[in-house]
Amino acid sequence: MRSLKWLAVLALSSALAACASDIQRARTAEGTGSPFTRTLTQEYKDFSTFEADEMYDWPNARHFARKSLLAAQGETVQPEDLGNWSLPADHLDELTAARAKLVGLLDAGARDRVPEAAARAQVRYDCWVEQQEENHQPDHIAACRDQFFESLAQVEAAAPAAAAPAAIQPETYVVYFDWNKFNIKPEAAQVLDKVIAAAKASGTASISDTGYADRSGTEDYNLKLSLKRADAVRDYLIKGGIAADRITVSGRGEADPAVPTADGVKEPRNRRVELIVQ
Repeated sequence: MRSLKWLAVLALSSALAACASDIQRARTAEGTGSPFTRTLTQEYKDFSTFEADEMYDWPNARHFARKSLLAAQGETVQPEDLGNWSLPADHLDELTAARAKLVGLLDAGARDRVPEAAARAQVRYDCWVEQQEENHQPDHIAACRDQFFESLAQVEAAAPAAAAPAAIQPETYVVYFDWNKFNIKPEAAQVLDKVIAAAKASGTASISDTGYADRSGTEDYNLKLSLKRADAVRDYLIKGGIAADRITVSGRGEADPAVPTADGVKEPRNRRVELIVQ
């Protein structure tokens, strides 16, 4: 039994020596590589030293000492994986969302844009995770959490502004009608199907739907006919899945002919509906 006890003591001593070795090496580590990895080296070094000297938490001190040593070699060290920690269920969602935001910013270039703030945010996040697992020092938990969000705000402030969506370039389509008719012909339907596809692709585009007539009838009659043509087009678009409030309908009658003619002339190119998607 005595020999077994001595073996246990030796094993424990060896483990503590290995633990102390990593912690001691981290105390003198000097960062290399990018400004981010150099700052990360120092931040993890300070965290490891605090855990060892103030909290006497040797396992966690060693864990973060190793992260400091990896950063000192210029490696990109990731924030803690929550799957490796036994965290209270009521805090897991917040920690998960915070990690996703942090990693998203880091991967989007924060390591290069604001290396010091990005490194502090990462180590303060790891501090929050470590303290939350222990879950018995609310002041320490709050300090790590608050410092994380303070650094994260600095990182977010330096993020490039989202590019404004490209302006939709207006597209014009024309469909034609037979004399004195307002029904949609097969060739017109093919054009209107393209209008529907363009409007759906944009998601927010509005459609101007303007009907016209040639000069072969009276002005009053032609105005009514041009509106019937525009209404027929509107109905086709709605059946194709375009919301009615995205379509503006008007009739111009004989006005603005595509081909100027004398009164009474039956001109096919003037019997039309023009659509503008924008």
